[in-house]
Amino acid sequence: MGFTTPVAFLVFNRPDTTEQVFASIRQAQPETLLLVADGPRESHPGEVELCATVRGIIEQIDWPCRVLKNFSDVNMGCKERVSSGLDWVFSEVEEAIILEDDCLPHPDFFPFCQEMLVRYRDDERVMMIGGTNYLLDRLDIKESYFFSRYYAIWGWATWRRAWAKYDIAMQGWERFKQEEQIKSYYSQRFMQRHLEYTFDLAHTNRINTWDIQWFYTCLFNNGLSIVSKVNLISNIGLQGAHSSEQSANHFFKTFNLDVDDINHPTYISPNYMYDNQFFSEKLKPNFGDWLKMMIFRVRNCG
Repeated sequence: MGFTTPVAFLVFNRPDTTEQVFASIRQAQPETLLLVADGPRESHPGEVELCATVRGIIEQIDWPCRVLKNFSDVNMGCKERVSSGLDWVFSEVEEAIILEDDCLPHPDFFPFCQEMLVRYRDDERVMMIGGTNYLLDRLDIKESYFFSRYYAIWGWATWRRAWAKYDIAMQGWERFKQEEQIKSYYSQRFMQRHLEYTFDLAHTNRINTWDIQWFYTCLFNNGLSIVSKVNLISNIGLQGAHSSEQSANHFFKTFNLDVDDINHPTYISPNYMYDNQFFSEKLKPNFGDWLKMMIFRVRNCG
């Protein structure tokens, strides 16, 4: 089977990373390409030119391809631009691979996502496919992928049926928090507190993002994420497209995955070995993080 899965490419103001990721998309040659672009910020001199350059790069399509565009003339910001862009994507197609302008995929990422999208198309337990494996190649399993309760959006794919559940307002969060429902998903106290703190930030609009709401949506719909056994995505941006924060998880090494001989898991259930190790290595807060969470809780709970 050829590569037929639609690809959605979300861009903003970074020609250098955009050019690299677009080159990987060009190599895959999707039959349908959906382009989502945010507009320049008036307070940032030179951004008009940067955004125009980026759009020029992604319009250099030299293979047979159906191209759909959703470009904003004004700056919408991370939360509104990505969420509205994906609303538009899934109004046009039933499923898609989603790449932002700093998520550089290994070539095996595209056929891997395509096979997973087909296999789990009608399985409501599976909400997404992720190409980012934070343990790189250190997870010793015989299967080609596993299931996780962490929903990584550095190179991912999903279906219209899953995105339809997206709740940007997180309407049920206060009730879920009061009922302490997070405890039914995570046994680690630090993970429970980390998510409660993070969900509070997003729910009260103290952080301009869309992905926390997607995590929330997946979690409280009892959804799982498929994760490839080796890392297939390298984030090549020192900072996010709309963010000023640098992450320690950038420039991951990527690895080959035998996409011609996919070994499927027997059961659809979380791989706790991966989740526990990832949570401990990447999410367990230090003293400063604990202090920020406690200050936030005191200010907002009494």
